[in-house]
Amino acid sequence: VRYEPFQKVSTQFPAIPREAFARAVKLILPDGTALSAAHAVFRTLTFVPGCAWMLWLYKHVPGVAGVTEFLYRFVARHRNPLYRLTRLLWGKHFERPTFSLAPWLFLRLLGAAYFFAFLSLATQVLGLVGQHGILPAGEFLAMVESRIGPERYWLLPTLAWLNSSDTMLRVMSVGGALASLLLIFDIAPVLILSLLWILYLSLVTVGQDFLGFQWDSLLLEAGFLAILIAPWHLWPRRVQKAPVPRIARWLLWFLLFRLMFSSGMVKLASGDPTWRNLTALNYHYYTQPLPTPIAWYIHLAPAWFQHGSVVFLFFVELAVPFLIFAPRLWRHVGGGLLICLQVLIALTGSYAFFNLLTVALCLLLFDDASLAGVLPRLLTERGRVDSSGKPRAAVYRWVTAPIALIIFIAGMLQLADVLSIQWLPRSTFQLVSELEPVRLVNSYGLFAVMTTSRPEIIIQGSNDGETWVDYEFKFKAGNLHRAPRWAEPFQPRLDWQMWFAALGDYRSSPWFVPLMIRLLEGSPPVLALFERNPFPHAQ
Repeated sequence: VRYEPFQKVSTQFPAIPREAFARAVKLILPDGTALSAAHAVFRTLTFVPGCAWMLWLYKHVPGVAGVTEFLYRFVARHRNPLYRLTRLLWGKHFERPTFSLAPWLFLRLLGAAYFFAFLSLATQVLGLVGQHGILPAGEFLAMVESRIGPERYWLLPTLAWLNSSDTMLRVMSVGGALASLLLIFDIAPVLILSLLWILYLSLVTVGQDFLGFQWDSLLLEAGFLAILIAPWHLWPRRVQKAPVPRIARWLLWFLLFRLMFSSGMVKLASGDPTWRNLTALNYHYYTQPLPTPIAWYIHLAPAWFQHGSVVFLFFVELAVPFLIFAPRLWRHVGGGLLICLQVLIALTGSYAFFNLLTVALCLLLFDDASLAGVLPRLLTERGRVDSSGKPRAAVYRWVTAPIALIIFIAGMLQLADVLSIQWLPRSTFQLVSELEPVRLVNSYGLFAVMTTSRPEIIIQGSNDGETWVDYEFKFKAGNLHRAPRWAEPFQPRLDWQMWFAALGDYRSSPWFVPLMIRLLEGSPPVLALFERNPFPHAQ
């Protein structure tokens, strides 16, 4: 189809009045037949793969032709105001957006999140769940095996069933870090993403309390969906051969929506007065698990700033997520606000790789035209897709469609649970329970109830019962003369669990007594979790 302004070519078709050209678009077929208005649009769209059904509806379904022609005439008579509305919603780019660069960047950042998660765990895994760790994985699996039959392999999916030794735990964590680098360099992305997901799920399963954080679940959920958008090649390519499947992109958008919207809803649903009277951030910066040095200065901000920050937080978590599904321009505005919130959170608190992973999800909201204007040319070329490339084979759609449907339904049920929708029978939530072992759909929402004080557990030891020495942590608040330290994107998992333990008693933290026993034993991998061993010469 060759497109030309009628002012240029109208003289070539004297049978068509100039007023008719000005009134509606014309499609001139090779045999001289002239189609007009909506009919011309639908006939033109038959040249677009997958759009021929529109012309069929126009010709065969009663009323479609009349309605579409009426709508066309309405738009034609109000071109200028509707053009301004289009600019307001979509911006300057009216063509159909393409999404190739954002998924390419997303996979690189996802690889970075996996890398920090595995590398951080590699330095701690033996102290946490090793043979001489706080909660040994081997003992945990042996206990499960003595009580649960073959279904244990589904309820607790992990490669550690094959071998739960310290060597296996180290191989999985270090191997995951190395595999993450292959993903960053775009080597066999589908195979590497599958391997990363299996390895991390295996570690999360045996990690027990120490790997039960929301960002662990988010990494597994995003990591699984990333398999659906990853290109099928072994070695890096300058130009991708197939466009990113739309269904996978929408599932990742839906994940981002659930993550942000649930985070806002749990705060309102908890009934916590500090969120409702806008004073929550008066306490948050010094009561959060691992504040950064910047948190001190933000805490000193005036009350109006803290209250306004809560309003901004609720706006971004409750209203902005709906912009994820809005027209182009407003979707970009929503993505920018979501990224802004993550940057602010990262500056004031250490939440492992959570902020990095969430920013990676937010980048998926931006199309190629928007990213090409702000990123270096080298990056835009690396993520480009060949415009002549064919969609993925039908077998791919047949495999992914039922998976996508299951995840979407489970995600909607999870949202219904957050919104406390009561009219759904409880049996409908069984699907979410069935998927829980593999973490494909998870609940999200941090700080539903704001802590307004900061209790701390101080662990001390003594050789004589009179002189007591503190076991200092690497990042958790302890020595009052030491400023807060940066930990992100790494996560000191024992430091985090100590924050939770301080909110209750030792019975609510079943790992605490084993920790005390390991310290009395002088377990080297457990002592390595602390800043230093206060009894270096003890036997």
